[in-house]
Amino acid sequence: MTTSEAPNTGTPAKRRCLWLLWAVAGIAYVIDQGSKLAVVAGLEGHAPVPVLGTWLELRVQRNPGAAFGLGEATTIVFTLIAAAVAVAIVRVSRRLASTPWAISLGLLLGGALGNLTDRLFRSPGDLRGAVVDFIAVRDFSVMNLADWAISCGSVLMLLLSFRGHELGPASSSSDDAGDGGTPRQEGLGVS
Repeated sequence: MTTSEAPNTGTPAKRRCLWLLWAVAGIAYVIDQGSKLAVVAGLEGHAPVPVLGTWLELRVQRNPGAAFGLGEATTIVFTLIAAAVAVAIVRVSRRLASTPWAISLGLLLGGALGNLTDRLFRSPGDLRGAVVDFIAVRDFSVMNLADWAISCGSVLMLLLSFRGHELGPASSSSDDAGDGGTPRQEGLGVS
């Protein structure tokens, strides 16, 4: 076997990162959905449960809008945004060769899918379901674990971007080549 016929050594690293992304997304999703099922079954309709006095309490609240209750009349928009984020992450994951990026994108994907599940299957349905929020931080917001995953993944993504940490190498396959066979760069945006 000549050097040019040797397998690409980056492939196993890319596969590991892809598996890590899916594992993080799956764990974030399962924890989010499990916590929502538990709080709806055990806390909905009951008085808030103090965790740290009045600073942090568990209080079930159905949120048809975005963070801080914004956009309650445009629930379908948030459903479409969550779906678009999930599709964009899956699309760029083929370039993924970075463990920190795999964790960041996994958190974003798991959180987006967690809230998307609520929007699709919780009342009133038809892409307008209300997200179950239950972590109430005094004078701030009522959130859920999907929101925390999205927030942590977004902060990590910003840090990685500002530090110039690459998602992965530019693709060099003929499928991803732009005009003239030159490989094109892809980010989270549209290429």
